[in-house]
Amino acid sequence: MPSRSTFFARNPRRSPARRLTTTLAAGLLLVLAGCGSDATPEAQAQEKPLREVSVILDWTPNTNHSGLYLAAAKGYYAQAGLKVDLIEPGDTSGLQLLAAGQADFALSVAESLVPARVKGIPVVSVAAVVEHNTSSLVSLADKNITRPRDLVGHTYGGYEGALEEALIKSLVRCDGGDPEKVIFIPLAGDDFRIGLTENYYDTAWIFNAWDGIRLKDIDKLDINTINFLDHTDCIPDWYTPLIAAGENTVTQDPELVRSFLAATARGYAEAMTDPAAAVDALMAAAPELDRDLLTRSADYLSTRYSETPAIWGLQSADTWSKFATFLKAHDLAPADFDVAAAWNGSFLPAAG
Repeated sequence: MPSRSTFFARNPRRSPARRLTTTLAAGLLLVLAGCGSDATPEAQAQEKPLREVSVILDWTPNTNHSGLYLAAAKGYYAQAGLKVDLIEPGDTSGLQLLAAGQADFALSVAESLVPARVKGIPVVSVAAVVEHNTSSLVSLADKNITRPRDLVGHTYGGYEGALEEALIKSLVRCDGGDPEKVIFIPLAGDDFRIGLTENYYDTAWIFNAWDGIRLKDIDKLDINTINFLDHTDCIPDWYTPLIAAGENTVTQDPELVRSFLAATARGYAEAMTDPAAAVDALMAAAPELDRDLLTRSADYLSTRYSETPAIWGLQSADTWSKFATFLKAHDLAPADFDVAAAWNGSFLPAAG
């Protein structure tokens, strides 16, 4: 799943860049358009050249990306006049590529976008992929870590990032524990099964929709989780992942943003109502994936991309404000950071 962020020391798992384009779907629509006057308006529209659009993913293909792959596989991008390349991340972050004008959109996270803007990188969040944070702290059940204050005296395997430490300590402090008695150690790798069962650490930060399902349902480990979303009285909710665009794209090419997000929203709406279709689209693009894990993860996220399937991608000013306030309180963002400029929700179909 997505890499942590600039606030963390984690590097995402890399693989050779894989591109999935809508060329095949576009070609099919062109054939339909040539079959006679009964062709659909969408098919007839494809007589015009498709505009090439690049999207940098934040990780190798997974269920966070379901809507994108469905929109491509179903021809929704082609119907919108777009030929979309979904590109796996390389050594340069998607946000940097946006700022350099070398990509049109990128999957990222709020904890990366904020420090990017602090550094002057002109990027804007235009849609939330998942409506609420699905992170949690995981531990083996025999460690008896069922609430934040139980972390006292235990080892936490992490990425040695400032935001990470602030969040963990805030959770423990808020629950009545002494955060200085949590033992922070560096995380040697992303295989949480080995890390937990070999006692490299007692707890770690995972995404429920991927590693949580893998550990519990695939590896059959007896685990406890402390869901971040259950503790928003202590720490903020935030968007992880999200879709970002460069400020130049947002201001100079708003129709591109609208058409891309409209087609993407169709993909995520289908991922919510038909998670099996999301699995098929992902498997077609990346056949090396584990279908069992994908199926379980797609089912889990189908009710979490958005609370309302017809309304995907919305962002809340309150969610952004509380996240920025937390960052400022822990000296992770300047006091004058303009959070309102970090996101724009006006391009989504639901915004109209």
